[in-house]
Formats: sequence, C-alpha cells, structure tokens
Amino acid sequence: MSLTAPPRPEAQPTPPPRPPLHRLVTGRLLRWWRQLTAMRTALMLLFLLAVAAIPGSLLPQRSLSQASVNRYFAEHPTLAPVLDRLYAFDVFSSPWFAAIYLLLFISLIGCVLPRAAEHARASLAPPPVAPRHLHRLPESGEIVTSLAPDLALDVAEEELRVRRYRVARREGRGAHSAGSSGNGPEVSAEKGFLRETGNLLFHLSLLALLLGLAGGKLWGYEGSILVTEGQGFCNSFQQYDTYSTGPLVETSDLSPLCVDLTDFRAEYEQDRTAASFTADIEYGPPGAEGRATTIGVNDPLRTGGDRVYVTGHGFSPCFTVTVPGNEPFTDICAPFLPADLSTMASEGALKLPDLGAGATDQLALQGFFAPTGVLQGGVLTSVDPRPLDPQVAVFVYRGYLGLDSGLPQSVYSLDQTQIDRERLNRVGAANLSVGESTTLPDGTVVAFSGYKEFAALQLSHDPGQLWVLGSSIALLAGLLGMLLVRRERVFARVRPGPDGGGTVLSIGSLTRGSADTGPRFTALTDELRAALSARADRTPDPGPAPVAPSADGPAPEKEIPPS
Repeated sequence: MSLTAPPRPEAQPTPPPRPPLHRLVTGRLLRWWRQLTAMRTALMLLFLLAVAAIPGSLLPQRSLSQASVNRYFAEHPTLAPVLDRLYAFDVFSSPWFAAIYLLLFISLIGCVLPRAAEHARASLAPPPVAPRHLHRLPESGEIVTSLAPDLALDVAEEELRVRRYRVARREGRGAHSAGSSGNGPEVSAEKGFLRETGNLLFHLSLLALLLGLAGGKLWGYEGSILVTEGQGFCNSFQQYDTYSTGPLVETSDLSPLCVDLTDFRAEYEQDRTAASFTADIEYGPPGAEGRATTIGVNDPLRTGGDRVYVTGHGFSPCFTVTVPGNEPFTDICAPFLPADLSTMASEGALKLPDLGAGATDQLALQGFFAPTGVLQGGVLTSVDPRPLDPQVAVFVYRGYLGLDSGLPQSVYSLDQTQIDRERLNRVGAANLSVGESTTLPDGTVVAFSGYKEFAALQLSHDPGQLWVLGSSIALLAGLLGMLLVRRERVFARVRPGPDGGGTVLSIGSLTRGSADTGPRFTALTDELRAALSARADRTPDPGPAPVAPSADGPAPEKEIPPS
C-alpha cells in the first residue's frame, strides 16, 4: 500500500499593485486635457457655438427689445415660458452659452500655443534630410547630365534658391556605386511656411476675437431712450428707458456726454417704404457748448469710445390742457410707440399727476395717433406713415395713477390694474385733428395742439471694438494664407552614371495644400534640365591630365639613333 501526498494548491499570481490615487486622477485629467485641446474638439466647439447663437437670431432678446419679448409672450403664452426657462430670450448671457464660450477659449489656448512654439522652432531649423528613396515621393524623376556631381548639385541648388526655397546642402554618408539608392550628396529645400503661419494666425486671431468680445461684454454698456425734438439726455443710467451693463462697469465709468435732438427727418418712397432717417443733434460734455452734427441709421456719432445710433423713430402728439382756475399746461408732448410700422399708427399715454387737487384727482390721456388719419366704421386708423393729416383718438381718465405706489409701470401706457379697480375712471373721449379740443364735464379742456417727431437713440460703449476689428482683419489674412499658400519640399541627390561617366540627378517633391502638383514638378524638372545643359555647354572639357615633373628635375630627352 502506497501513500501519496495530497496535491499542493497551485500558487495564485500576485495581482499588480494598484497605482496611487493621485496618479489615477492625474492620468485621467491629462487625458481630458488632451481631448479638450485637440484641434478636432476646438472645431466642434466652434460649430456648437455657431449653432447655439441661432436662437439669439430667431427669437427676440431682452437686451435688445423688452417690448418684442413681451409681444412674443402675448402671442405664444404656452411656449414662451418654456423657452424662457431655457434662456432662449437671453441667449448670449445664458450659462450654457457662456460654458461653450469658455470651453472654446480654453481649447484654443491649449491647441494653438504649443503649435505656435513648434512652428517657431521649425522655421529656425534647416530643411529636413532627404528621404532615402526619392522615387517613393508623390512626384519624382531623374536627369542624366555630363557634369560632375558637385557641379550638378550646384546647378540644382542655384535653381531652387531662385525659386525662393530655403536650401540646405549635405554631404552623403559614404561612397555609393552606380545605381545605389543610398544617401549621396544631396540638397533639401522647402518653402511655404506662410501656410502654417496663416493657420496659426487664423486661430490666434480667433482667440483674440473671443477676448475682444469678452472684454466688450465685461466693460461695455449701452442704453436706449426716446428723445423728442427739442429735448435731450445725458449719459446716465437713470435717464435711459432701458440699459444693460457689463458686470465690471460702475456708474463712475460712464463718459460725460450729453446729446440734444434739434430736428428729425424721415423720408419715404412713393410706395411708403422708408428711404432715410436723419437726426440733427448737438453733443458735448455737460455744461459745455454742444457741437452740431447729423447722424443716421448707418452713420452713428462716434466720440470718445461712445457711439450714438438712430435705431427708430415715431411721433409725439402734443396737447394743451386747461383746468378751470389753474394755469394751462401748453404743448405737453409724449412719445407714442408705433403699433404698425407700415402706417406708423401709434399708441401711447400722457400722465398729468399735478393737475388735480390731490393724489386721487389726477388726469391721464390714453390715445391712438394716426399720421394720416381716416375714419373706418367710426374707428380712427392710419393709411400712410407720412404726417399728411395727423389725428388723434384720446380717452381721458381721472383718478389715482399709482405713480407713488412703489410698483414699476410703463410711461407709455396706463396701469390697467388701477382701471380695473375703478381707481382710474374714464371721463371723456374724442377724435381730434390739429387745433381741435374736447371739454370734460368739470370744464377741463384738452386740445390737440400738434405733434413732434422723436428718435429712438442708443448709446453704446464697447472698449473691445477696435480689438475685434483688428482681430477680424488678422483672421481674414490668416485664412487667405491657409488657402493660397502651398507647403512644398524638394529633394535632390546625385550619384555616378550607370557606366561610370556623367551624373544622375534624382529629384523628389512633396507638396501640401494642392492636389494638382504634376505641372509644377514638370516645370521644375524642365528648368533644371535646361540649366544643367547650359552649364555643361559652358564648362570646357578638361582633356588628358598633364604629367607631373619628377623630383630630380625635367626628364632627359631620349636620343634617337640615326637611321
């Protein structure tokens, strides 16, 4: 009986030690950084930024027109709140747009700066060594010449320098026999560095453009106001109807500028389309004598980094209100906002809180202005944007306007809440032409005394404007360099001819940025062949080598015996 030992358990392989946590985190961060700074990622982010800007072009934006946003809410009561939660009406200040913008900015920095450093090193380095097998290049060929190898290589170097190539000449690594493909004496030439320079300039300019836009948003501001002829405004946030500022702008940063509107002219074509809007203004620092100039829609005032634009126009009906026992208020004008741009039919309100005996005895006019008014079914409407027959339909209210309630309300309309609560009651209505009036039950007379025109002015301050302009020009120059310049490399190598006589000049070319390189390479080889032939014709045949004298002097003449 034999006893066998129990089988020994197989040894389990020892698992490799787990890398430290900080190495795992560092490696993952490096992989994310490489992916973020890849050129493919930068292009994707740039495309995503363009797509993200589409809603800002299709939907009204609060920074441009709050009235348009309100109108969109009224027309789409179900869809508008959903879009508002997605920042569709504040696209360019939304968190998701800022995130794309910031990622693109970081990606461009990490992608372009290393490439710029590498390009700078390459531009200072000599052309690369010629490849061992020139016949494997996209364009290659051979030229047989009777010149010596050094002279043939001199001709090739000269022709390449004439064509503005950077040329480097190198000796071979050893002797080579005829037909060998080894490295003999060679010439390397290249040109077209402006292509990569244009590529880098394009991306650096794009980076500078993003910086300029960001600077304009951080330190820029703009404000809009309606100014009636004969009135003006100063650059103060309290005077603007609407304004927006960058997060780094303070009130003390506003430039001291006041603008007065002296006259406004709107001209129309025969089909009632607008031809031109021009405004005569005076501008200057507060308290100083103003300088006169004329501005238009595409011709703003530019001064001290500020720009004043004409963005719209309209009419301000003027009224004279006479309350029994009080001094009349003459020619009180209020801007009416256009409701129909094709006919300039406008709606607005005039609030007179100081005419009554107290806060509950205030007066207000809510009206409809028609530049060329006609009655259709007893309702006033306008048929032409030109003021050919101005008329106004007014509704007169008396009561409490709610101006001191602390709640914001529009200066261009009455507070409907006060009307619904019957704290503001209608006491009269009339359709008036210029010079006509209506009398209220208490004897108050409201007369339509005429109209003035107003201009919608916008003052903008963008410190990054010139930066953006310069970046855009540089971006265009870089793009032209990318598209028009070819990156070319040409290599030439010499070796002895197949029978030991003459020289074979091998040529190869590598071109980037162009698909049709055959004609250029053919032209180069033809010119090289002609230059080699011309040099061979000018080079004299050296003939047989002379016999060197001996060290003991000239050899004695051999005596010829007589015949």
